[in-house]
Amino acid sequence: MDIMVLGMLIGGLILLVVGGEFLVRGASRLAAIFGVSPLVIGLTVVAYGTSMPELAVSVQASMAGNANIAVANVVGSNIFNVLFTLGICAMLLPLTVMQQLVRLDVPLMIGASLLTLFMAWDGRIVLIEGVLLFALIVIYTVWAIRKSRQESAAVQAEYAQEYAIEKKQHSGRDIVIQIGLVLLGLVVLVIGSRWLVDSSIVLAKLLGVSDVVIGLTIIAAGTSLPEVATSIIATLRGERDIAIGNVIGSNLYNLLAVLGISSLVVPGGLAVAPSIINFDLLVMVAVAIACLPIFFSGYKIARWEGALFFFGYVAYTAYLVLDATQHDALPLYSNTMFYFVLPLIAVTVAVLGLRALRTNGRAE
Repeated sequence: MDIMVLGMLIGGLILLVVGGEFLVRGASRLAAIFGVSPLVIGLTVVAYGTSMPELAVSVQASMAGNANIAVANVVGSNIFNVLFTLGICAMLLPLTVMQQLVRLDVPLMIGASLLTLFMAWDGRIVLIEGVLLFALIVIYTVWAIRKSRQESAAVQAEYAQEYAIEKKQHSGRDIVIQIGLVLLGLVVLVIGSRWLVDSSIVLAKLLGVSDVVIGLTIIAAGTSLPEVATSIIATLRGERDIAIGNVIGSNLYNLLAVLGISSLVVPGGLAVAPSIINFDLLVMVAVAIACLPIFFSGYKIARWEGALFFFGYVAYTAYLVLDATQHDALPLYSNTMFYFVLPLIAVTVAVLGLRALRTNGRAE
């Protein structure tokens, strides 16, 4: 393997993480300076900021004519966020789920996932569909800002502590510094995304696999590193509802904003590979739907449920690798997953949902 390609790949991933961190820090502190509440900063600026690597890579890939990478990056990132990020966090400490997430945000994520599947079913997300997706994220953001004004002081304080937001007087120099951080973050993101996309295309050719597989695995995991870091830190600090909120908010942003904007910058819309439509988008929808009964069961994610998520991601990635290399073990693995593992997981999730419905029905 060409050492230059590997260096660009690793360097691109590092620049995406660093650029995302600069952007989130600068934008969060700018929002605080101008009087935006800590809760809104957490739900919007931070959640969207941690998804900026996905946006940078997908837009860069779209403009470079590699729509497969653009779409695979979003789909793979959403699967990674739920199965890997929440799985790791829940295995560290059981996660608390806010009722708002179960009643509104998770259903919205499921709806956005189904809408994306519907739009992509004909093989292309066209201009008008991209406009609709982007309009929906604008509506959601406005709603989140209005909703935040109704939150309690305790919730506001929790977000302020998590994102190190302090109420104090700020000078013009502070504002200039934070604007500089935002601009620096954007520049680093653009450079990192270009390195990552270019090296990934070369890597896919060298390994003899499709750019879709590279987008679903290496790029998706790499661009999701900010979500992983943010959620793990929030979990270890005890702000476990923030860990989940960051993932759900980022997934909504990926589907509505990243796919929406990416389809706007490509003449004729964003092409979607048949393999993504027939498999990966279906996995993404299934993962989103699985969140509802698991979150609903006692409004928490237990350690064993986190392990279920995590090993689900391992199984999904293993299938992608075996399929890409056409390994001899693929038929046995596929049959085992299809006829035994997946039905067992589906039954487990269904039982959790029924128990939660009965428990909450009795409570009411």
